[in-house]
Order: sequence, then C-alpha cells, then structure tokens
Amino acid sequence: MKLLVKGKQSGQEIVAVTPESAGWQHVGFAAHRLVAGAGLTLHTGARELCIVVMAGVVNVDAGEQRWARIGGRASVFDDQSPFAVYVPNGQAVSITADSDAEVALCSAPANTSRPARLIEPGSMKRSVRGSGANTRYVCDILPQTEPADGLLVVEVLTPGGHSSSYPPHKHDSDNIPQESTLEETYYHRLNPAQGFAFQRVYTDDRSLDESMAVENHDVVMVPRGYHPVVVPYGYDSYYLNVMAGPKREWHFKNDPAHEWMLKK
Repeated sequence: MKLLVKGKQSGQEIVAVTPESAGWQHVGFAAHRLVAGAGLTLHTGARELCIVVMAGVVNVDAGEQRWARIGGRASVFDDQSPFAVYVPNGQAVSITADSDAEVALCSAPANTSRPARLIEPGSMKRSVRGSGANTRYVCDILPQTEPADGLLVVEVLTPGGHSSSYPPHKHDSDNIPQESTLEETYYHRLNPAQGFAFQRVYTDDRSLDESMAVENHDVVMVPRGYHPVVVPYGYDSYYLNVMAGPKREWHFKNDPAHEWMLKK
C-alpha cells in the first residue's frame, strides 16, 4: 500500500486525498495555493469542512455567512496560530484570496448541520510536547472539545534534529479509553523548502511497514499503525494533521517497545 502522496510544486491544487483515493472511509484532505484575486468554490455535500488559512489573507463565504480578510500569517512557520472556518454539511463555499495564500481543506462525513463559524487564533490551545530532542510545538485548531461531527485538526512544528509523533503511537483499535480508531493524514512542510523529513508507518506484525522521505507539500496517509516523524538537522518541520473515525475521540497507544523512554 503506497502511503505517500506527492505534492505539486506549482499550480493551484497542491495535493488532494479523498476517501476513495485513500481506500478508507472518513478523512478527506486537500491543499491549494491561491494567487491574489483567485478563487475556489465547492459544496460540502454530506461532509463537514474545516478550512485552515495556512498563509496569506482570504475571504470565505459559506451559505449566507461571510468572513472577510481572515488570515495574515506569512508562513506556517510563523509563531502564531492560524485562522480557520468550520462549515457543516450541505453548504456552498467560496474562498477568494486577498493576497497570495495557501489554504487547507479538511473534511469528514457529517450528519449534524451545525452552524458555520469562524475559529479565531486566540481560541486555539497552544502547547509544548516532549522534551529534549523530542520537543515539538502543537496548536489545536479543531480539538474534540470543540463542536464537530467527526473532524479533528491540529498543526505541529518540530525543530530540526528533533523527532515528532514520538515515541511511536497508534490509534487503530476501538478500545476506548485506551485507544480509538482514527484515520489520519500528515501534510508536510519544510523550512527551508528544499529540506526533507522521514516518516515511518508500521504495525506490530509488520504487515504494514513503510518508511518514506517526505518533501515540502507531501502528504502521508496513516490508515493504521504507528507513525513517527524524524526531522534532520538544519530543517524545521511543520505538519497539519487531520483525523476522523467512527467516534470523535483521540486516544492512542504507544509502541511498547519504545515506551521505556517516557519513564526516564
């Protein structure tokens, strides 16, 4: 099973993953670059949508609501949280760019028509995980404490020379509260842009065991298994995670072979 989806280095659509292309049921992800004045239209259909303004400034129309000139980060590596918009199922959506921009479209199946809403940077929890060369910086864009049917969205900055999503953990078994079943995508960015990182996705029995060199704008799909990331020295890593599954709860299990390091 090929888990790496290469991003395009030019053009409006950077990368796209659908449940059909991934061979799973829940997570959809796409990233688009928009030049100033360009637009993007879509309909959410039977899915809910979280639009993350990764960089630049955009206007978003969803149904009868409009949010003008939201965003402002020059880069995902800026030390600030993004703007985002939650849109329920059954809505027409239009995104237009006030400046050159990059937007991420995160989606999952939805049955409840919740109100569309702006998610402001100040409402997002920022935290530090790990220690030493395992330190990374987390921003919860759409956590399970905020309303949605299935979506969970988070972004993570990992300094060069550090590991992330580490010790390796998984969430592919319906065994709450010890573990929940969630599909996941990793949308990778590197700074400087010519850099790369490594991600491995593997199961206990190694029926799935794939190691990938990921470059700027690539997506790694995680249908199951552990999924650590390692970032070489000299290049900082950013990734945007989208998760969804049968239950909107994030519970994970660490790989027992590597859990010892948490007890040091």
